[in-house]
Order: sequence, then structure tokens, then C-alpha cells
Amino acid sequence: MKKQLLIVGVLACSFASTNLFAQKKELQKEKVETLDEVVVTATKFNLKKENTGKVIQKITQKELQQNAGKNVIEILNNVVGIDVRGVNSNASEPRSINIRGGRNRQVLVLIDGVPVTDQSAINQQFDLRLLAVSQIESIEILKGASSTLYGSGAATAVINVVLKKASEDKISGSFETSFGTNNTANVTGSGFSDNNQNVSLNGTLGKLNFLGSFSITGTDGMSAAKSNTNAVYENDSFYSKNALVKLGYAVNDKLSIETFLNYDNFDYDFDTGAFSDSDVNTGDQEQFRVGLKPKYTYNKGEVYLLASANVVERNLKQFNSYGGTLDSYEFVGRSVNLDLVNRYDFKDAKIQLITGLNYQIHSNNTVTPFAEIKKGIANFNTVDPYASVVYISDFGLSANVGGRLNIHNVYGNHAVYDGNLAYLAFKNESASLKLLTSYSTAFITPSLYQLYDGFYGNLDLKPESNETFEAGFEVNYRDFIQFDAVYFNRVEEDAIIYDNATSKYGNGSSDANGFEVNTHITPVDFLTINASYTYVDKDKTEDFNDYIPANKFVAGLDFNVLKNAFLNITYKNVGDRSIYDRYGSFGTAGEDVSLASYQVLDFAANYKLLEDTVTLFGGVSNILNEDYDDILGFSTRGRNVKLGVRLQF
Repeated sequence: MKKQLLIVGVLACSFASTNLFAQKKELQKEKVETLDEVVVTATKFNLKKENTGKVIQKITQKELQQNAGKNVIEILNNVVGIDVRGVNSNASEPRSINIRGGRNRQVLVLIDGVPVTDQSAINQQFDLRLLAVSQIESIEILKGASSTLYGSGAATAVINVVLKKASEDKISGSFETSFGTNNTANVTGSGFSDNNQNVSLNGTLGKLNFLGSFSITGTDGMSAAKSNTNAVYENDSFYSKNALVKLGYAVNDKLSIETFLNYDNFDYDFDTGAFSDSDVNTGDQEQFRVGLKPKYTYNKGEVYLLASANVVERNLKQFNSYGGTLDSYEFVGRSVNLDLVNRYDFKDAKIQLITGLNYQIHSNNTVTPFAEIKKGIANFNTVDPYASVVYISDFGLSANVGGRLNIHNVYGNHAVYDGNLAYLAFKNESASLKLLTSYSTAFITPSLYQLYDGFYGNLDLKPESNETFEAGFEVNYRDFIQFDAVYFNRVEEDAIIYDNATSKYGNGSSDANGFEVNTHITPVDFLTINASYTYVDKDKTEDFNDYIPANKFVAGLDFNVLKNAFLNITYKNVGDRSIYDRYGSFGTAGEDVSLASYQVLDFAANYKLLEDTVTLFGGVSNILNEDYDDILGFSTRGRNVKLGVRLQF
């Protein structure tokens, strides 16, 4: 392995040194001012990153283009503090976003600021496989508890996916296609079984702007379950379609209206379980979203309404080994979200008052061979007033405090609050130092399944509460180095867990603390070194939902030797993980099963032609073909290649 790493490094350095002197005069490194970067998620309005004491990472459009060929989950997995369970498993297997030692249920996903959940799922979590990278402008990850602004589920982080907007040209568009292999480390020969296409049209005609995008993805060539014998398992396929339409109309300089319609669908094969194949199990899932956002800007601020409706339907056909039948399962989750938000600026915007009123209603209709959950019973609604005050001084100090009252028709009322401070100790043309700290609380409402399921539901469940403390700093020196570090401590109360003693969902507890370190170094114009390290210390694990590593290290080299070329080598080392083996499926019942650490080396490149009209891209994942367990008993992708082209017109 060391020999292989050496070869890769020598080749990369040789390429760089050969082209450096010919290209150096043409390269002008863009000045990176991370503190001046504008983010939305911190306050629901545009805010400079230097003015918030919360930890925010932003994945820009440029970075998304540099990661051409990767999906949303693969891109998020390289962000400090994030580890995706199942990121390298077969596409038909669900993923779980674990942030700072938290679980999937503790991460809230927004699309253009609108919360998206699956109310038919056990933990209400949104399936990120429904998103197409080609439709995304940027992604912001707001770390820590954030329920004051965003309500239920925002316990460890908020992931805000910002979709693309229409071009100012009358009409423009793009077409992208890619194809790749889908092999495990031990089973090859899949051919080009990973295929993706996307087409997009957008533009502005007077006061009207429009955007339409359609994507299709097909993946095959690999079994979901891993074979631990000589048996050859059947391949499990995954096919998805994503369509997005956005319309906007500027009534005048102060009033505008935006609408969107989003349809996502995928169908897939799945296996019986760990080390267990199936040739009859199938599933499909579709999501339909529609929304409206009128916005009015006045002299001292801005007010808007986010109104959206979301329906997720899932269907499974699964073989029942006891009855010898192919059973059908139907799940339908519905949500309506209304969020009225106002920002008022006092004293030349040094003080901002943000107020809002959020209304949500959710329902679940589930039909299985064993039980039924009816939407007439399994539903709840919430009415949440909230407020937040932002203070930005002339001497580098920024403060934000706020609170929210969650009024739930099942369990009653629950209050949350937060506060954060940022202090720009100094900032000049050469360097800057920002200190930050925050204390925030969050809550997670029990899901409709956890409340109303006939076997496992518990109407006496309390909402899960989380408290997060953060403290850290950000340093920038010229274009040479950016460095940030943060310590976090999270305390959970009434954590919603499955109780083995009662065979029902109940309330427990689990705490975590740790730190994140992130750096970008540009020693020369053509090279950027990225590195991040996350350490998480948890006091308790939680059945099969864990797989959370204590240590994760990610490092990358970005080469811009040629004017229109970008090369990247990324190394990931994920530490030991463990799961609680409740039933003795992998060993002794009631004991932990440990999974060994693993390391993965990936390569990606793209080259632009004809003034960025044509982009050629490609990559090799898991270059060293490392064989490891991402999810115990399920296949993991080995060395694979992907090639593609993007046309912009």
C-alpha cells in the first residue's frame, strides 16, 4: 500500500513540476476571504460569515463543479464533522448522515429554506438520494442546535440545499452525461453500469424568470448484500428521475414571487439483510413538492412567506420467509409548512429583529400485512412563534440571541433558545482572527410512527431535547492559510430510542463531545492543501444506528497547474466503529461488534474547453481497491472509474 501511495504522489508531483513554469504567469489565484463570505442559514437572511458565532461550512457552486460526477452524499462526506453511514455501499441501500456523533434524526434538511421530512419513516428523516447535484447552486451546513430558527430536528446540524436560480440571459442551458463502473473490491466486471444524464434550461424574459431541470440515473452491477461464502449474489439495481421547475416574477422593485415544483422518484432492488441475498425484494419511492414564496422589501427590512406542501410515497415488496409469501408495504407521508418571516433593521442595520410564525401539519398512512396506521389518527400539527435579535457592532463584536415556543397538539408546549457571540479580534489586508462561541438548544418531535405504531408506538413519548456548547476560532493569513478549530459538547435529554425492555419506543439519554479542525493551505499558486480532522467521544451507542467513528481524517490536494484544468487527490481515514448487536446476528447477543478502520484514496479531474462551454471530467474512486466494511454484512464499492462531459450554452 505504501508503494502505491508513493507512485501516486510521484506522478502528481511530476505532472505539476513539468507544467508549472509554462502556466504560472497565467494563473491568478482568487483571493479567498472566508470571513466576507455571505451565508443565509445563520439567520434566514444574507449575513456575512464574520458576523455569526455559529459554525458554518459552505459548499460553493465552484466546488460542486469540481466534484462533477459525485452525488450529494459523497460530497457531504468530505465535510469536517460529517460521516455518512453507507456512503460507499450499493446505491439501493439507504444512507445515514451522522454529524458530530449524532444520528440521522438529529439533522434537519432544508431545500431553499423549506424543511423536508418523510413522515412515513420511523425517524422522519429525508432521503438525500432524492437530490440531484445538477440542480444545486450551493450547500450550507449550520452546525450545532438550531431549533430556534428551524424547529424540530435541528439538533446537530441544518443542511440547507440552495437550488439554482435562473440566468439573467434570455435563455441558457446545459447538458451533462457520465458513465462509470460499479464494482466491489472482489467482484469486478460490472461494465459501465453507473449512468447519469441531466438537461437544464433557464433564463429571464422581462420580469419573468424560469428554470427547468431533469435528471436520470441508473446504477447496476453490484449486490447490496455481501456474500460471506462462495455463493454469487444477484445484482441490485437503482434507477432515479429528478425534475424541477422554478418560476419567478418581479412585480416591482419591492415585491417578487417565486414558485417551485419538484418531483423525484427512484426504484430499487434490495436484499433480505446482512449476508443474505434476495432476488424478489423491490421498492420504490417518490416525492412531490410544491411551494410559493412571495417576498416584500420595505425601507427598514424584508418580509416573506414560505408556503410548501410535500408528499412522500414508499412501496415495498418483501419476501416473508415464515409464510412463504411476497408481502406488500405501503407508506405515505404528507406535510404542509407555512413560515412567515420578517426582518426589521434598527440603527443602520446594527440591530436586526427577526420574527416568525411557523405552522406545520403532518400525517402518516401506513398499510402492512401486520398493522395499519391511519392518517385520520396518525397526524399532528405545530404552531411555533419565534424571534431572534442580531447585533453587529463597529468594533468587531457580533451577537445573536433568540427563542422559540413549540406548541404541539399531542405533547403540549416546549421552549428552546440560543445565543452566540463572534469577535473579530483583528482584520486587515494580510490577516484576520475571529473568536466564536455559542450555546443553543434543540428539540425533536416524536415521529408519527413512534407515536402511533400498533406494536412499537408510545403516545407518552416526550420530545427529545439537545443542548450544544461550542467555542473556537478562525484564522486567515493572506492567501496562504485558513485555519479553524472548534470544540463542541452536546447533552441529550429524553433521547427517543427503542427500548429493549418494553419493545416500544421510549426516552433515554446520550451525550457527546469532541472537536473539529479544518485547514486550507496554498503554498504556491497552483496547489491547495485541504485537511480536516474530527474527534467524537460518545458515552452510549444506540443499536444498529451507530457506526459512528471516534476519529476521521480527510486530506486533499487541489492542482490548478493548467489554466483550464483541475486535479484533486483525496485521502480519507475513518476510524474504528461499533454497533450494538441486540439479537446476536453477528456474534453474542447484547454485545458490541467492532468494525476495523479503513482508508480510501480518490482521484478526480476536469478540463474546460471553448471558454468553459465544454467540461470533460473523470475520476477513480478507491484507487487502492481497499476491501472494508462500510455497513456490516453489505457490499462496499471497490476501485471504480467514472467519465463524463458537460455542455454549457
